[in-house]
Amino acid sequence: MPSIEATVRRLTTLAAVCATLVSSIPAAAANGDLCLRGVNLSGAEYGDVDGKEGFNFTYPSQTTQSYFADKGFDTVRLPIKWERLQPRMGQALEPVELARLKTSVASLQQHGYAVILDPHSFGYYYSYKIGSAEMPPRQFADFWMRLALEFANQDGVIFGLMNEPHDILPRDWLVSANAAIAGIRAVKARNLILVPGTYWSGASSWENDFGDGANADVMLGVRDSVDNYAFEVHQYMDQDFSGTHEQCVNAVGAANALAGFSAWMRAHGKKGFLGEFGGSSEPACLDGLKGMVELIGKDSDVWLGWTYWAAGDWWSADEGNNIQPTKDGDRAQLASLLPSLSPSAQKPAACAIIPKN
Repeated sequence: MPSIEATVRRLTTLAAVCATLVSSIPAAAANGDLCLRGVNLSGAEYGDVDGKEGFNFTYPSQTTQSYFADKGFDTVRLPIKWERLQPRMGQALEPVELARLKTSVASLQQHGYAVILDPHSFGYYYSYKIGSAEMPPRQFADFWMRLALEFANQDGVIFGLMNEPHDILPRDWLVSANAAIAGIRAVKARNLILVPGTYWSGASSWENDFGDGANADVMLGVRDSVDNYAFEVHQYMDQDFSGTHEQCVNAVGAANALAGFSAWMRAHGKKGFLGEFGGSSEPACLDGLKGMVELIGKDSDVWLGWTYWAAGDWWSADEGNNIQPTKDGDRAQLASLLPSLSPSAQKPAACAIIPKN
């Protein structure tokens, strides 16, 4: 009969082996737990307000929609131009542009996507800063009330309040964000809302206080009467985390920023979404992209998912972050993302199903 010590050693060894095996499972299982795994399909935010569709701006083509759906992407963040949709502050949405938007959303949903509506305006309306005397919070709320009415309680339609607000004090931005959220709920829309911070809503700067408060502190003041929101952050890997350089010299810093944001969300009982991240075809970028989506999959208890920046029918083949296919086929970055698209979610876009209570 083996000694008690020998039995304990065998059990300890077995436990270690089991732990190793279990630790290899969550990456795949967690990917399936993510609600949203997608891509930004850019183009509708292009051009001047009076631009002509097909010449100055474009919505995603059927070919592009099918391509990314076939690859396994289940979400599209759809950048739009606020001023084209609402040319005059406080006035009705422009009917032709609204019809284009509705047609595009319907088509994307037919391809199986959840759709994030993304006013891609960086916290400004024309040259007026949201929260200023020229663009007070009530006008931002007015825009969202009008847009929310058009898509209220449609499963799979998500409201991204604003792309990358910047040069707005955090407390000023909080007032405007809360006004927009209150406006959305006032028209009885219960859709999921993605709330950015200011300072370009970078994960790497989320906890930084630049003298007027950090997003990490101020944005805890978000108020939502139906509690159906998540924080949207962006993160790149280049020298200044802007995504404007092709060398990913800050891949480790970007991963650390996402891990830090995961810890912040757990500490405060919040959820988050990575609305933009990207990199060029350089090896450091490809490794960094793989690491970022793996980290979010592992931390699926606090992350809703991600959308890569970017693709779109008019993106130049020479643009570093581009994953729109070219005449030569798939872009190199796609290989870093595809493993995190599998397995498919058991309940795709479950977080975008409208709560009934």
